Amino acid sequence: QVQLVESGGGLVQPGGSLRLSCTASRSIVSLYSMDWYRQAPGKQRDLVARITSGGSTNYADSVKGRFTISRDNAKNTVYLQMDSLKPEDTAVYYCNTLFLYQNYWGQGTQVTVSS
Repeated sequence: QVQLVESGGGLVQPGGSLRLSCTASRSIVSLYSMDWYRQAPGKQRDLVARITSGGSTNYADSVKGRFTISRDNAKNTVYLQMDSLKPEDTAVYYCNTLFLYQNYWGQGTQVTVSS
């Protein structure tokens, strides 16, 4: 089993920045793909960014050029740097990984972009 704990959400004005963190309870972030998803009220949960075990990154078109996913293997932590935030980025953000054939989710962290 693995536990994922997100942090770093909050209220920010349009154009601002936030950095989300996802810390795993085991040393897996360099061995498995780690994803960030988000879910806005009344909408489905969508993939925002992925970092693979090899370090490749992928982004949803809606966040390309504004969000950056990275990891710190020593801290078992994955980050999501979010810049130039827009009101439509408002959502609960979740960390996710497929570990030993099981899907694990964090509890989520709320991001609200509003003036």
